Amino acid sequence: MSLFARPEYTSEAQTFIQQLKVQKPTLEAEQRQGRSLLWDKSVDRQAQAEYQAARVAQQPYVYLNTSAK
Repeated sequence: MSLFARPEYTSEAQTFIQQLKVQKPTLEAEQRQGRSLLWDKSVDRQAQAEYQAARVAQQPYVYLNTSAK
């Protein structure tokens, strides 16, 4: 053992998560399933390029309507 070694420290949050994983072993799989449902999407590059091309530039001052003159 080293002279400067510290004892093993676990925070309250870390112990809570460890206990939660022991109580519910399917937790990580459910989290991955939820992530894939909301975030892991395939991107349609052609549609994205069309959206960018159709974008209208915003005026510097939004409340000034120069097109009504």
